[in-house]
Amino acid sequence: MKVAIGCDHGGLNLKASVKELLNALGHEVEDFGCHTADSCDYPDIAVPVANAVVSGQVDRGILICGTGIGIGIAANKIKGVRAALCHDSFSAKYSRAHNDANILTMGERVIGPGLAKDIVTIWMATDFEGGRHERRVEKIKALEK
Repeated sequence: MKVAIGCDHGGLNLKASVKELLNALGHEVEDFGCHTADSCDYPDIAVPVANAVVSGQVDRGILICGTGIGIGIAANKIKGVRAALCHDSFSAKYSRAHNDANILTMGERVIGPGLAKDIVTIWMATDFEGGRHERRVEKIKALEK
């Protein structure tokens, strides 16, 4: 899969760990920044990643900031994005299986690299189940009209 990844300065170290994992799992990674510890604004990273996901340039996206909250809020403002904040394996699995989340958000100041790698591995490996969940996702999409 092709995955867009991005972070603000608060997620720089975790992004590096996740990027390494994605490469090891055989995914193609497109890094949208940031690339230094200099302060930056998370919407400036979230929007290009979100646009890459909804345009089909990439299959999925992963965004990281200090908490995962702000960057996810920004991403969810883009029509077609279903960004899910996940800090545990269960949420990671079901954000994909039941909600067809197309962007994963995490917080470097909330979880460590070991748990983040577990979350990303599960999230990337889980497919959308469809079925009764398809109706619910369609209702979410309808809210954007």
